[in-house]
Amino acid sequence: MRICLLTGGGYPYRRDALAGWCRTLVDGLRHVAFDLLTITDREPPGAPAYPLPMHVTSARAVLIRPTPEVRRRRAADRDATAAAAMLCQSLLDETDSFVQGLRRLALLPEAPLSRVPLAELLLEAWRSGPAEHRSLPRLGPRDARTAATLLRHAARVLDVPVPATDLVHCVGGTTPLLAALAGRWRHGVPLLLTDARAPVARLRTAEERLSPAVRAVLHRFRRAVIRAGYAEAGLIAPLSAYHHSWALQHGARPSRLVSVPAGAKPVEYPNPPENAPPSLVWAGGGGPDSGLRPLLHAFRAVVAAVPDAVLHLVGVLPAHQDECAEDVDRTGLGRAVRLHPLPADQNERYAAGHVVVHMPGPADPPYRLVEAMMSGRAVIGVDVGPTAETLGEAGLLVRPDDPAALATACIALLRSPTRRRSLGDAARRRALAYFTSDRVVRAYGALYSDLTGPPPEPQYELALSVTAPRTALPATMRWLTSTAADHRSSS
Repeated sequence: MRICLLTGGGYPYRRDALAGWCRTLVDGLRHVAFDLLTITDREPPGAPAYPLPMHVTSARAVLIRPTPEVRRRRAADRDATAAAAMLCQSLLDETDSFVQGLRRLALLPEAPLSRVPLAELLLEAWRSGPAEHRSLPRLGPRDARTAATLLRHAARVLDVPVPATDLVHCVGGTTPLLAALAGRWRHGVPLLLTDARAPVARLRTAEERLSPAVRAVLHRFRRAVIRAGYAEAGLIAPLSAYHHSWALQHGARPSRLVSVPAGAKPVEYPNPPENAPPSLVWAGGGGPDSGLRPLLHAFRAVVAAVPDAVLHLVGVLPAHQDECAEDVDRTGLGRAVRLHPLPADQNERYAAGHVVVHMPGPADPPYRLVEAMMSGRAVIGVDVGPTAETLGEAGLLVRPDDPAALATACIALLRSPTRRRSLGDAARRRALAYFTSDRVVRAYGALYSDLTGPPPEPQYELALSVTAPRTALPATMRWLTSTAADHRSSS
């Protein structure tokens, strides 16, 4: 079995939570040959950040950089223009014509959007759109040109060559999904989509300066891409009930959804003894939407109540270290806040703290939360996304945008060693019961087999005079039964 694992800007060239999840999957499925492909907007390092096992047949990073818009007269391509018009119109009416237009573009020669008057097509779609969309921000000529430039850049991903494998497994947002869709349409291979986040929940950093009309175009384009992914994927694997619900709301078929929660290796997260002074640990990338600033605001109140408290910022990515250092300097807390680069060993990530503070973005996957629970530390989680369902009763939840409540919870646990240990033990027990990496590996091994194998045999039913209650289960849930698993292993 040969699988293309397609990601956006991470594994195996960058160490972050998503890359760690991918590494666990690849290392665990040694009977699978992997082609690793990541698409990034930053220059990747010369070598992978992780050692690659022997069953990885190739690893490649494709750099997609913005290119300056070159204004020159050229004849419009009739096929590309027709496909682009279909795509632009579908951004408003949200019909299946988006998939048809995107597929036609993907099958055309290189950079098809460079050969169409895209700004004019966007303007025409906005002017002739349904009446219920007249409340959208007005799209003028200047905004249309800006949006066209951004869409042309996004569409460049369609030209990325995807290996002709038995299956494409896409993990990430709209950028890798565009490449995965193009690869599916060219080679006809099945597509497995790991639904790790709601990809249109927030703007990217540089996009906050764009006009409301341009942001509306980008939002609708990304939502249409993910709906296209849901339509084309043979299976969709949400990480939580939160992501499962989000997928249903955006057009995914219930029969194609098989939830596979995140997991961590217990051996990589031992529970070392607590060190003095009382410490908090926050593990995050450190970007503008990572929750660091509200945490620093809350930590001022913590230091006022527990003067010797220390906050460890662990795992800040190199791209955000200077920004994080400036934010820390503005707090005036000095050495009470300590900045750490991402440790090479996971067991070092939470060892410095007594309490772990988990402040995810609005749709971040729960990778770090599962790691914190497995480490046996007491966890305080901000109640957004899948945090509540992942943490359960094994930690404390606080409302988002409430630094005072966060500070109160931190102070209470720092002052109560008994409660701290009780919550830490409960968190590890819950992680061992529901969120281990071996569960992830077994589930994805079965999903790979289901999508690359022959279709299930047709089933016939007798009509009953009294209708029996039924529960609709995904067609590939056969791997959950022990008999099916035993049959495969024996064959």
